[in-house]
Amino acid sequence: MLEIAQSLLHGFSLALTPLYLYYALIGVVLGTIVGVLPGLGPLGAMAILLSFTLKLDATGAMILFAGIYYGAMYGGSTTSILLNIPGEAASVVTCIDGYQMAQKGRAGAALAVSAVGSFIAGTISILGLMVVALFLSDIALRFGPPEFFAIGTCGLALLVRLSEGSPLQAFIMILFGMALATVGVDFLTGIERFTFGVHELGQGIDFLPVAMGIFGIAEVLITVEQKEFIQSVRKVRLRELLPTRQEWRRSFSPMFRGSLMGFVIGLVPGPSPVIATFVSYISEKRLSSNPEEFGKGAIEGVAGPEAANNAAVGGAYVPLFALGIPFTPAMAIVLGTLMLHGLTPGPNLIKSKPDLFWAVIASMYIGNFMLLVLNLPLVNVFVSILKVPRNILLPVIVLICLIGVYTVNSSSLDLLMLAVFGFVGYVLRGLGFPVAPLILAMVIGPMLETSLRQSLNITGGNPAHMIFRPICLTMYMIVGATFILPPMLRLFRRGRFSRPSGGGKNREG
Repeated sequence: MLEIAQSLLHGFSLALTPLYLYYALIGVVLGTIVGVLPGLGPLGAMAILLSFTLKLDATGAMILFAGIYYGAMYGGSTTSILLNIPGEAASVVTCIDGYQMAQKGRAGAALAVSAVGSFIAGTISILGLMVVALFLSDIALRFGPPEFFAIGTCGLALLVRLSEGSPLQAFIMILFGMALATVGVDFLTGIERFTFGVHELGQGIDFLPVAMGIFGIAEVLITVEQKEFIQSVRKVRLRELLPTRQEWRRSFSPMFRGSLMGFVIGLVPGPSPVIATFVSYISEKRLSSNPEEFGKGAIEGVAGPEAANNAAVGGAYVPLFALGIPFTPAMAIVLGTLMLHGLTPGPNLIKSKPDLFWAVIASMYIGNFMLLVLNLPLVNVFVSILKVPRNILLPVIVLICLIGVYTVNSSSLDLLMLAVFGFVGYVLRGLGFPVAPLILAMVIGPMLETSLRQSLNITGGNPAHMIFRPICLTMYMIVGATFILPPMLRLFRRGRFSRPSGGGKNREG
């Protein structure tokens, strides 16, 4: 523990330098704006800004993106409470009771509890991130290719199980993403594959234009279709931001429970912040002595979910830092950022780049504090951003995407890919397909292929030696259980509830 404390102090000495403080401030402000604007989300903002991080060092880029991710969770709650419009998917649950509190004149209390709960959750999740990531990175140094293949496979399988939409749609998107990852030169044979005679594709399909097209251009196309809607916002005065003593008392337990739940759920592949909010809300309703208040302005329905979605962000960083595997789409963007800077995330990253790891951890503390100080006094300023006309906002987003993609490789092919995948993303989302699994599969795909081929070489082509290693078998059994147990439980419940009625008929006969 003494070594961790010393490393964290060293991280603060780096994170408190003026340049990194500036990156943290820019990140949390951009994140809050993105969270307030419905639709774009942290994923779209990070994808759009991905190319611009090349002008920063790796640590600065990570600090900027961490601020955007945390800030979006904060900003999404503001419009949920004041306007009943979730700025971010993880803030949908906050609308239920947050908006009802606003209707009763307690918007300030809801915003204050949301901000404080998010700060507490962020602090707890960062502590968890430090301890769990260091523990996992030590264990992961003993992993071989079969273990990494098992982790990657199980991560994608769980993503299929937990993704929005049908599992079949998520599975199709994963196959599509992995197919894109195979385009280019084979790393073992040096032979071009799936390039169809296009010489420029020999280097592969770059992750950057795909991500920016699917999350940036596609979002613009979808937004253009929607009717512009500006609702009048009641201004929140500073003196209204103080909850009553009873509201504080009812909020603290949900905050801590939501923080712990969110962090644990953040370790699971899938849209963890969204899942964490629903789990927290259901748990608080069941634990409450007044469940009838939920849906009518229960402050626990704001405190718990808001803490859970922020804590899930910290949990999502654990598999990225410790194993080098992104379990959420946002972490896939962060992984892409590190790779653009020539770094390979995984167990060796914490050992080889301790300055980066501890500076990012320290910046998360600082960013959470910045959000607490900024968000409450400036709540009316951030909400007024909704009044920016779309005919100004949307062309700016498209221009940023075009400049960002072209400045990396100065390639016209990248611009073509941006346009193609912008249209592809628009069509897929219109058909109801989840696009996040595609991005995750595209990032994890090369690692899976490399691990599989190395494993087959090590085991002499015997797949049994890959499956029945202790860690691999445990992972496969966990995933198998997530697919088999839910239908079995449904069958059991159906049989349990239908049995008494059948028995009654037999007795009558």
